[in-house]
Amino acid sequence: MWTAIALHTTPDIPQHRKLEIALVIARVEMDVLGIAYQQFPAAQRNAVVAARPRGGQFKQDILQAFYDGIKGKPESTFGNVKADVLAMKDADFVRGNFCEAILNSDWAS
Repeated sequence: MWTAIALHTTPDIPQHRKLEIALVIARVEMDVLGIAYQQFPAAQRNAVVAARPRGGQFKQDILQAFYDGIKGKPESTFGNVKADVLAMKDADFVRGNFCEAILNSDWAS
């Protein structure tokens, strides 16, 4: 489970891991991003939501929850999708740049 959680914001890697990891990622992608939404009949989607209600402002609420969890550690967003959340919620956030990190490293070449 730890691996599934650790990889759930990393596109394309989880599908090559154990089935349990791929399933967690598929569930997150469907629930949060709507990936494969149209592949499920409305009755099936409605049954899932009836069993596990999303709440009236799920989209806004999940973005706020992400922000609340990372606002105190912005460096943890380098290289993952959470940088988008900070960029949306915090006007002072400066995104890390992978290319600049390489070019400005202490190595001579």
